[in-house]
Amino acid sequence: MADLLLGQVLSFTGDPFVIGEAAAQHLSRGAVLVDQGRIRAVGQAGDLRAAHPGASVHDYGDCLISAGFIDAHVHYPQTAIIASWGKRLIDWLNLYTFPEEMRFADPAYAEEIAGRYLDLVLARGTTTVCSYATIHPASVDAIFGAAQARGMRVFAGKTCMDRNAPEGLRDSAQSAYNDSKALLEKWHGRDRLSYVITPRFSPTSTPEQLAALGSLWREHPDCLMQTHLSEQTDEIAWVKDLFPQSRDYLDTYETQGLLREGAVYGHAIWLTDREKARLREAGASLVHCPTSNMFIGSGLFDMGLARHLRVGLATDTGGGSSFSMLRTMAAAYEVAQLRGEALHPAQLWWLATVGSARALHAEGQIGNIAPGMEADLAVIDLTSTPAIAQAAARAETLWQALFPTVMVGDDRAIRAVWVGGRPR
Repeated sequence: MADLLLGQVLSFTGDPFVIGEAAAQHLSRGAVLVDQGRIRAVGQAGDLRAAHPGASVHDYGDCLISAGFIDAHVHYPQTAIIASWGKRLIDWLNLYTFPEEMRFADPAYAEEIAGRYLDLVLARGTTTVCSYATIHPASVDAIFGAAQARGMRVFAGKTCMDRNAPEGLRDSAQSAYNDSKALLEKWHGRDRLSYVITPRFSPTSTPEQLAALGSLWREHPDCLMQTHLSEQTDEIAWVKDLFPQSRDYLDTYETQGLLREGAVYGHAIWLTDREKARLREAGASLVHCPTSNMFIGSGLFDMGLARHLRVGLATDTGGGSSFSMLRTMAAAYEVAQLRGEALHPAQLWWLATVGSARALHAEGQIGNIAPGMEADLAVIDLTSTPAIAQAAARAETLWQALFPTVMVGDDRAIRAVWVGGRPR
C-alpha cells in the first residue's frame, strides 16, 4: 500500500546560490506520495488525496516535509570522543582520534559504535552520511552492515595511513590497495551502499600509498574518493615539509591521480588561487564542516565557492561538536556572517540536502523531493519549543518560520524520519 504524507512540503527546482530563494518550491498544504521506497508524486494535499484514495495517510499538520539531511563528511569511529576538550588538529588526532580508532581492531566494538552512530543521526533527521572508517576492514563492514539493517543510503571507506600514525593504525601502499579493493568489491553497489576510496590526508600517506589509491580509483571510476584538504595553517606547513616537490597541498593529490570529478575534499579553508582554479576545472567537491572548523580553531570557509563548485555540508563528527545538521546549518550561517555574508535560509537548507547530495554525486537519488527520488524524508516541527514557537507565530513567510528552527532547533524538532519509504 502507498503512503501519503501531508504537511508543508519544501523542495528545490534550482540552486539558491545561483538564482536565490526562487530556487525553492513550497507547498503550504502539500502531500508526498511514497510507494516501494520511492517518491511517486508531489502536489497539493487535496489533489493527491482524491487521486489516491487507497493510500495510507500520515497527516503531519503544519510540520515541514523535507528531504532527509545528508551529512557529507563524518568519522563515525569518533562517535565516543565527540566534545572532547579541543586543541589543534594534530593534537586532536594524537590525543583522541588515534587511541579511539585503535579500539576498532575489535569487530564487536566497531559494530556497537556503528549502530549507535546511525541511530543518533537518524534521530536528528539525517538519512545519509559519507563516513571515514578506520584502518581496519571490519570497521567498514560494521558501518555498512548497520546501514543495511536500517535501509540507509551510506557512503564509506577504509581509512588508509602508512606513516605519521601509531603502529597499530598503519598499513602500507600495497595493503591499502588490497584491503580497499576487497571491500569495494564486497560492498559497492550492494543495496544502498557506496564504497569511497579514503586516504586520510597527505601527512599520513606516503606518495606511494597515494599513488596506489589513485590506481585503484582509475580502475573503479564510479566510486568517490574522499580526503582532507587545507584544514589548518600548521597542517599546510607540515604538508609542505613532507612534499617539498609539490606546488601546494592539492598538488600532493593531483600528481597521484586523486583529483577529478568525484573527489570530495573536507574543510578546504586555506586554498590558494591555483587550488581554487584546479578544483573548479576538475569538477571536484568541497565539504564545509563549520562546527569542527570552529571547535579546533581551523578557520572560516569561503561560502562564495558554492557559486562555482559542488559544496556540501557536514558535522565532521567527532571533531565537529554536534550530530545535528540543524546545528551545523546554524554554524554555517554564523561562519558566513563573520565573512560578511548573510546566508539565506534557502541556501542553508539546500546545503544540508541537495548541496550535499550533489557533492556526493547522488542528486539523482537523494536530497530532494521529486517523483522518482528515493523516499528519504525528514518531517520538521517548526514549533518544537516555546522559544521557537513564539518566533514562528510571528512569521509572515516560510523562511521566517523556518529560520528559528535552523538557529536554535535540536532533535525535538524532528517529528518523523522516513528511510527508503519506511517510517523509523
